[in-house]
Order: sequence, then structure tokens, then C-alpha cells
Amino acid sequence: MSTVRVHNFAISLDGYGAGADQSIDRPFGHADGRLMGWFAATATFRAMQGASGGTTDVDDEFARAWGPEIGVEIMGRNKFGPQRGPWPDDGWTGWWGDEPPFHTPVFVLTHHPREPLEMAGGTTFHFVDATPAEALELARQAAPGRDVRIGGGVETVREFLQADLVDHLHVVEVPIVLGRGERLWAGLEGIEERFAVETVASPSGVVHRTFTRAAADRRGH
Repeated sequence: MSTVRVHNFAISLDGYGAGADQSIDRPFGHADGRLMGWFAATATFRAMQGASGGTTDVDDEFARAWGPEIGVEIMGRNKFGPQRGPWPDDGWTGWWGDEPPFHTPVFVLTHHPREPLEMAGGTTFHFVDATPAEALELARQAAPGRDVRIGGGVETVREFLQADLVDHLHVVEVPIVLGRGERLWAGLEGIEERFAVETVASPSGVVHRTFTRAAADRRGH
């Protein structure tokens, strides 16, 4: 049975998964690169950029779990870009250049659907106005039998958790305090009761927490 997975989702000590004031130059708002510095240092990330080197310790072990068995991704509009409201005719194709790293169908949740955007390397962005359950059904139709990754941002991950649709959640607690932005855990009191929780500390200073639903409790997910 396919599972719904969240990987490499970084939050600050005070629970923010994105800073305030996102813009084209600041995808993570005022957090800038501080939330994902641990990931950028890994061999997995450097290989995605066509470079060599990088760390190969526990951070890299978690980082590379992002890809295997994934057949499709679901992301929120704010992960795709900083635009709000109706889509402007500005040629924007995402933060990732001509060949995004997904290499699968990607469903972008938006209140302003538009035609699909086909990119190099097998990624096609589909822009849909759908609930989490509806988006998950579309994703599974696009990649039967394969796992579904919920890629972010904060609101999208939180909505899938609120709908009880996530089987595996990997959260990375980064030792910074942001003070403002978007909180992951808002409205999710008691979520730990749904999962087995494991914690691994890294020499880089981050803490990896994995929340895994028992197979018997997936309820047909």
C-alpha cells in the first residue's frame, strides 16, 4: 500500500517552518537559508546540484530518504512561488530552474487553477483547487502504487496532518529562534498520539524527529 510521506521539513526551536515576508529573493522569508543549512551541507543536496562533496553523516542519511519509492508530490502554492491571487503572466516556473529535482508529477494546491506546466526531467506541475483528500486521490491516480510526498509549505503539511492523511513525518528541529512566520504545530494538539516518535540528534546541531504511523492504523491511506 502506498504511504503519504513528509521529509526534511525543518522548523525552528519556536516551531516556525517558514519566516515572514516571503519574496522572490527570500523563499523562506526572513528565515533565509537558516532553516535548510543542514540540508545544503549534505552530499545528497550537492549531488542534486551536480556537485561533489558534502557531509555523509546522519543528516545525509535522512536527506537521501526523500526520494526512494516516491511517485508524485503535493505542494502548496507558496512552495511553488511567492505570487498571490490570480497568476501574473510573468513566466515564473518555480524556484528550481528548467529541470526541477522532482522528476514526477507535482500537484500544486491553489485557488487559481491553470494549465499544467511541463518541465525538463519528467516534472509536470498540475495546478488544482482541491482539499487534501481530493489532492491525494489525484496524486494516487497519477502514480498508482507509488508513495506520495507532501512537500510543503507549512500550511499544506499542517492541513494534511489535520486531515489525518500522513503516514510518515520527518521534522528537523534547527537551533534557531525565528519569532514570527508560519507555525507547523498550530492546531495540532495531541498529534503525537497517532504516531510512534523517534529522535536522533546530529553533530550539526539539528534534531531529527520521525513520526511513523503503524501499518495497522493507516485506515486505507
